[in-house]
Amino acid sequence: MGATIITTEDLREFKMELLDDIKLLLKNQSGQQSKKWLKSFEVRELLGISPGTLQNLRINGTLPYTKMGGVLYYDYQEIMKILEGNKIHNKF
Repeated sequence: MGATIITTEDLREFKMELLDDIKLLLKNQSGQQSKKWLKSFEVRELLGISPGTLQNLRINGTLPYTKMGGVLYYDYQEIMKILEGNKIHNKF
């Protein structure tokens, strides 16, 4: 079996291909849900909160929701907008 020589240019090319693949994966995922409407358990999982906390967010009007047939739905974009709007920037 013969020896294969890998050059610096081969490594650079491999790096660029790998970066392109990673960028494509991140662009496709981009941290966003694929669904527009989330059910309560999905929101609790997304935010890492308990059922009681989710109920409090509904009651005090922090988190808007839609109710259809006894099922509560939350708009993913609205949740993200609320999170961004409540972001705190500490200056140290």
